[in-house]
Amino acid sequence: MNSFGHIFRITTFGESHGKAIGVTIDGCPAGVEVDETFIQSELDRRKPGQSKITTQRKEADHVEILSGVFEGVTTGTPIMMLIWNKDQKSKDYGHIKDQFRPSHADYTYQEKYGVRDYRGGGRSSARETAARVAAGALAKLFLKSKGIECTAYVTQAGPVKLEKHYSELDFGNIESNIVRCPDAEVAEAMITYIDGIRKDRDTVGGVVDCVIKGVPVGLGEPVFDRLHAELGKAMLSINAVKGFEIGSGFDGVSMRGSEHNDPFYKDEDGNIKTTSNYSGGVQGGISNGQDIYFRTAFKPVATIMKDQDSVDKFGNEVTVSGKGRHDPCVVPRAVPIVEAMSAIVIADFWLRAKSNKA
Repeated sequence: MNSFGHIFRITTFGESHGKAIGVTIDGCPAGVEVDETFIQSELDRRKPGQSKITTQRKEADHVEILSGVFEGVTTGTPIMMLIWNKDQKSKDYGHIKDQFRPSHADYTYQEKYGVRDYRGGGRSSARETAARVAAGALAKLFLKSKGIECTAYVTQAGPVKLEKHYSELDFGNIESNIVRCPDAEVAEAMITYIDGIRKDRDTVGGVVDCVIKGVPVGLGEPVFDRLHAELGKAMLSINAVKGFEIGSGFDGVSMRGSEHNDPFYKDEDGNIKTTSNYSGGVQGGISNGQDIYFRTAFKPVATIMKDQDSVDKFGNEVTVSGKGRHDPCVVPRAVPIVEAMSAIVIADFWLRAKSNKA
């Protein structure tokens, strides 16, 4: 599947070292004001070459909107966005043309399709996520008009963790440092650690947390299309993601039901709310009006600048040597990707909820 979503539906296309990558968005309502400067700013947050702790591939990631927008608003017809690739160095991958890099998609793509684009990983490359960010930026603009906002930030890089609850953080500080952690002291420790990993020619994983505010009660579908299930699917579709948990997540298993249950109450305006939010804003697969919050775990980037043992497609033992330009830790650039996929999910469910009512 190269498509995601039911009503607000995206289809991405292109390869890491192909001529371009892009996305087609179908189902976006007419009349959404399209702020192209904002869309570009979201891509700028994801693009390579941002700092010393990201890949040094230089891509402007300038987005062109080819259809579906007229005089600054969406027309209700399919929207196509295109991003030209400019700084491919395919020669960096010639040496692994027939080799299977450890923990990459090389072997699985070869076995599934019988052919693979070895240049930068082809379709399996994280470069595909630029198209998602472009589509997610449009979803964000749609959600903004509904009072809904998705905010992600880094809470862990290797062993360095941010222990504070999101309610204690100033989200205005997320973009104040190159690792996108809203706590300055923890951010500096993360940067130091990642830079050390880079100098050691290795990689490390991390965690991105996301908070979605302003979601109304009632988004989500029963049983298989539960809201948190679709959020999990969206996150696990992102390159290098190996874990997802919502609300209390795995920590909830050590709590008693009397501790974990979220009691209801009515506020002074007559709104029903909960005194706690271990559910993460979702109960029975449907949003309950509280903040939705979840965590996404990213593995270490598979390409390392050290020799590794492997085999080639003929079964011969080989030594794989890492070359090219790669992130020592993916999480700083993953923040806008997590936000984008979150926005796409919520926009889709908002439209589905509207279609369910007479």
